Amino acid sequence: MIRAIFSIFFWPLWAMMFIFGAIIYSIAIIFLPSYRLHFLARILARLFMLFGGQWFRVRGTAPDPGKGPYLYLMNHESLFDGFMLVAGIRHYFTGVGAVEQFSYPVWGYLVKKYGVIPIVRQKLNTAITSMDKLEEAIKKGTSMMIAPEGTRTLTGKLGPFKKGAFHVAKNTGITIVPVGLIGAYKAKNKNDWRITPGVLTTVFGDPIVQAEYEHLSLNELQKLVRGKISILIDQ
Repeated sequence: MIRAIFSIFFWPLWAMMFIFGAIIYSIAIIFLPSYRLHFLARILARLFMLFGGQWFRVRGTAPDPGKGPYLYLMNHESLFDGFMLVAGIRHYFTGVGAVEQFSYPVWGYLVKKYGVIPIVRQKLNTAITSMDKLEEAIKKGTSMMIAPEGTRTLTGKLGPFKKGAFHVAKNTGITIVPVGLIGAYKAKNKNDWRITPGVLTTVFGDPIVQAEYEHLSLNELQKLVRGKISILIDQ
């Protein structure tokens, strides 16, 4: 009952803050490209979490913006995940997102302008095309984010990993950064409309450079990264 009352109070506040932030960002992006607006995106991401009843913190060291690009691989828990990454990472990055997101009012416009690449998980050819576009962007110096689970967890536990992200790493030689997201599932999971106030923590693991994984098979790399993320979220 307390969670329901809290949620009824906070959802309208969050919605108003989100609409306000969306308007600010939409105006700003008329004049500047998204890669120059990361400072604004970070501020808005922190506000979106705060108005959702969440305090945000970072553990570990976020990678040096000047030494990228990076491929950020993380667990997928909640709608708060994207805000946790944007607020924690010190430079512009983008990634892939389910194509359905692009049809959502306001949010669809924002993810498109931010540079997110749409992916249709059920269609192999379309998914491969999306990964090709992602690799092209990496080769031009843009950092990327992928949730190897492919969808939000339904249990709060780390799910099985798909191989797409590791194909991207192998094909580009990009530096991989394992990231653990803690608290997002408890704050708002996929099966519950209610919000639970709390603390959201983004934990950065040590970067994995190409020399450390180029000799590994796809399955070995997948197992290595999954193990590191498991350690980060269990801290």
